[in-house]
Amino acid sequence: MIGPFAGLASRGLFVFDPETAHGLSITALKTGLVPTCRIANDPRLAQTIAGITFPNPLGLAAGYDKNAEVPDAMLKLGFGFTEVGTVTPKPQAGNDKPRIFRLVEDRGVINRLGFNNEGHEAAFARLSARHNAPGIVGVNIGANKDTADRVADYVAGIRKFYALATYFTVNISSPNTPGLRDLQARDSLKTLLEAVLAARAEEGLRYGRTVPVFLKIAPDLTEEGLDDIASEATSHPLDGLIVSNTTLSRDGLKDQIQAKEAGGLSGVPLFKRSTVMLAKMRKRVGPALPIIGVGGVSSATDALEKIRAGADLVQLYSCMVYEGPSLPATILKGLSSLLDREKLSSIREIRDTRLDQWAAEKL
Repeated sequence: MIGPFAGLASRGLFVFDPETAHGLSITALKTGLVPTCRIANDPRLAQTIAGITFPNPLGLAAGYDKNAEVPDAMLKLGFGFTEVGTVTPKPQAGNDKPRIFRLVEDRGVINRLGFNNEGHEAAFARLSARHNAPGIVGVNIGANKDTADRVADYVAGIRKFYALATYFTVNISSPNTPGLRDLQARDSLKTLLEAVLAARAEEGLRYGRTVPVFLKIAPDLTEEGLDDIASEATSHPLDGLIVSNTTLSRDGLKDQIQAKEAGGLSGVPLFKRSTVMLAKMRKRVGPALPIIGVGGVSSATDALEKIRAGADLVQLYSCMVYEGPSLPATILKGLSSLLDREKLSSIREIRDTRLDQWAAEKL
């Protein structure tokens, strides 16, 4: 079980700069120094989304395990699923350091990493080594900064990892690759989805199974931008949306020094904006299309609110910087406690119960 030692070790990482601390945490997970969490699965938390049966609705968002080094270690912390990446076809160093900044007063993080990763081949080798191992592992795919054809890079990701991914996330919403968010514009998005989903169809025939594809969007869209994405998402055989990536907004931050750093903001300050965006998108796409809510989840209360605002599943990452590796287990226990109190038979019963309130908020 995860106990006080793990919490102290997590806080001890604050001695190091954020990127060094991140690397040390990966090393600790690879060497087994982080204790696993063994809580019994609560069948009331399980649900089937996009044809995948998730043991619980809590997942690790992309960005932590960029190179598919520790998916199984993360699943052992209690996550119902984990997402590796963002992975690009060629290795790339990303932006200049320093490029991660803690906003301790705000319990937030700013990063401008820029899709730093070891490329398709390295991630493919690691995922191949765990092929057929239990657990849901999604692959988040992106485009190289210097590519001549971004759409081709996403198609390459589908083809490369088709035999290994439980699902794909098409990440067009990072603010740290110049021009990437332009792919959210309607005409560009139509072209991208047509190419990606055509590649998925071809690979599906080859492998005899259909791997779901999710689209990850930004939290900084206008109402008109949401309209465009919803229209394209519902007119293609897309399997779901992930709402949302990091934000360029700096509204309401206490730390006005770190707030001046360029990059995407995540953690607690992102919770409200991303949840409003989630609800507004749920209103647009209707009840059937799966949505994964991500942004600022630091407690069971936050996770429940995402679900009440329209999410089927929830992801987190940045808040673990402050809460430590026990956070997934703490959230899952909180979810089960709510079901006990409300005498509910499934977590799905609370979905959309505060949809109208959240959707009415202004962006």
